[in-house]
Amino acid sequence: MAVLEVKNIGKHFGSTRVLDDVSFDLEEGNALAIIGSSGSGKTTLLRCLNFLEMPDHGSITVRGETLFDADNPVKGQERDLRTKRLHFGMVFQAFHLFPQYTALENVTLAEKLLAKEQPDFKQKRKQIFEEIEAHGKALLEQMGLAERMDHYPHQLSGGQQQRVAIARALALKPDILCFDEPTSALDPELTGEVLKVIRGLASQRTTMIIVTHEMAFARDVADQIIFMDDGVIVEQGDPRQVIDHPREERTRQFLTKY
Repeated sequence: MAVLEVKNIGKHFGSTRVLDDVSFDLEEGNALAIIGSSGSGKTTLLRCLNFLEMPDHGSITVRGETLFDADNPVKGQERDLRTKRLHFGMVFQAFHLFPQYTALENVTLAEKLLAKEQPDFKQKRKQIFEEIEAHGKALLEQMGLAERMDHYPHQLSGGQQQRVAIARALALKPDILCFDEPTSALDPELTGEVLKVIRGLASQRTTMIIVTHEMAFARDVADQIIFMDDGVIVEQGDPRQVIDHPREERTRQFLTKY
């Protein structure tokens, strides 16, 4: 069963078409890589899925629940954006860590804020926070950062900061983990650190969407790949077929750069 169904998503900024009838499904436990030139619509697509941008048309369904349908808008739809965003964990190009908080505090902050809305929070505050702290520590250990939990962002390398950001995205147990070119701000050595973590998540069958310029990584890790150009999906399918034997001329032109 598809955990995510995206149908005919379109987005315009003024007269500029950024996405045009983008459709795809994502199966539980699969990794989808999205490749394409800068300005092809990859990041806007992720932002629409996370409701950081509202699509102009189309629909988004997660686990059979329609989160967005331009043809059948639900009253109060935009007021529920925070709840809808919880289906997706987002890891940005820039790490966006809070500089005043330690690595562990960055990872646990959102979970603690949500916990305060629980009816029994006041009675179980200590227990709830202890469980959140234990969860955050386990995630940082998974990222190889057991010795860095009390460090502030300025005390961490770029690769370490991005791994904290991945742990933070995982903390709320999203249905789908989204990466927007997670290594673009890193040098080659630190890039390897982050890609190793994402490979590990893929081996654990974490459902992921990865926007990336790392072609070899996309081919080896993804279960399916999409090549976008000018806001449309030009080609999609098995990663080795798309990258090693593309059917479309535009895909071949793009891949010659890599």
